[in-house]
Amino acid sequence: MPELVELTAVQLLDGYRKGEFSPVDATRAALRRAVEIQRAVNAFVRIDADAALARAARSADRWRRGEPAGLLDGVPVSVKDILLLRGGPTLRGSRTVDPQGSWDEDAPSVARLREHGAVFLGKTTTPEFGWKGVTDSPLSGVTRNPYDVTRTAGGSSGGSAAAVALGAGPLALGTDGGGSVRIPAAFCGIFGLKPTYGRVPLYPASAFGTLSHVGPMTRDAADAALMMDVISGPDARDWSALGSVDGSFVEALEGDVRGLRVAYSPSLGGQVAVQPAVAAAVRRAVERLAGLGAYVTEADPDLTDPVEAFHVLWFGGAARVTQRLGPRQRESLDPGLREICARGARSSALDYLAAVDVRMELGRRMGRFHESYDVLVTPTLPLTAFAAGVEVPPGSGHRRWTGWTPFTYPFNMTQQPAASVPVGTDGDGLPVGLQIVAARHRDDLVLRTAHVLYETGAAGVAPPPGFQGRP
Repeated sequence: MPELVELTAVQLLDGYRKGEFSPVDATRAALRRAVEIQRAVNAFVRIDADAALARAARSADRWRRGEPAGLLDGVPVSVKDILLLRGGPTLRGSRTVDPQGSWDEDAPSVARLREHGAVFLGKTTTPEFGWKGVTDSPLSGVTRNPYDVTRTAGGSSGGSAAAVALGAGPLALGTDGGGSVRIPAAFCGIFGLKPTYGRVPLYPASAFGTLSHVGPMTRDAADAALMMDVISGPDARDWSALGSVDGSFVEALEGDVRGLRVAYSPSLGGQVAVQPAVAAAVRRAVERLAGLGAYVTEADPDLTDPVEAFHVLWFGGAARVTQRLGPRQRESLDPGLREICARGARSSALDYLAAVDVRMELGRRMGRFHESYDVLVTPTLPLTAFAAGVEVPPGSGHRRWTGWTPFTYPFNMTQQPAASVPVGTDGDGLPVGLQIVAARHRDDLVLRTAHVLYETGAAGVAPPPGFQGRP
């Protein structure tokens, strides 16, 4: 039997179909790995082995009858503890959330996974209310990097990224309001997609409004496309969700990049200082695209740094999500979160609308940019993973996490699809991510471009040291 924790979802499903192993085998292996890695990396806030094995047993019975329930029947998956998962509390990394309650509803993306037979391993870690680009919280502590446990896994979907990287299930759900899928995907050496806003419905609505996306975190682009075929589409609970998808994301992977118009922006026109190892790894992958027939032009989008406008929107959302809390509860909040909530509460409605104006202008510029270019390629981040337990790299001079994520949050403001693809490592063996961005509604282009990089060996990194055992 192959090492099941090393297989992608596509490979697991092929094995189920051929009768080589069962969903129970795969789930037991994933649960064993989740327990093994927990002490070292702290990826999970809850592991529900009994419920997972019960779902796996029902899935195995369906496969024996030749009647799988859906596209992901029997595949182990984890869910970021921002999204509702029926049967247990969603604490959102906060001591201020009461764990008592009915907890009897799934988020839309979780509901679609359930309908397609996925096996839920448990809930993964998040910073408090998903507010920052690293994963630590007063509730669950620090989540660490699979490649070096002294480093951060990134955030805010850090637990999901670490779980996938270390074999605790090939699929995970994350959320991304300013980079929270792509940041940990880059730091942990996996694939992460922030779909076009509304492509994957979200309920309850995020306090961060239309900045927040739900997306897949996987081993490769093929698994993400399969997951997107499941979780995309409308849900009556999300008034801003997009309509049904025309076609299949898996089918969209077919084809190559010959003739694709690629804009390569290594530093957003010199606005960003990128570590040499990161820049070199990204450039090599871009050269591979050119060698495969893409038309690559070094070109920078007109992105005057929108960080102040983003802060108004983001800090305002944080203030809103904590507005109901009393003084004692506020004292228990992450100090950084408490600080940005105070700033957000001081912004006026006019400040907020001015930030929306910046956002709309940014969207207009990117719309025009994509009239000339099919995709934009940048580094996902200008650096590799830094010390765990801090919001910004020590000695960087940055005040907030947005200081070291200049490539990610602009595309939450524009609602465009964007993915992080692992394209190598630095001198310390830490993964490097490349970001692919396309026009709104062109998630298919992002996935196809990433898939070509995987298929030609330009994407993917060696498993972390803990992949074959305890980190």
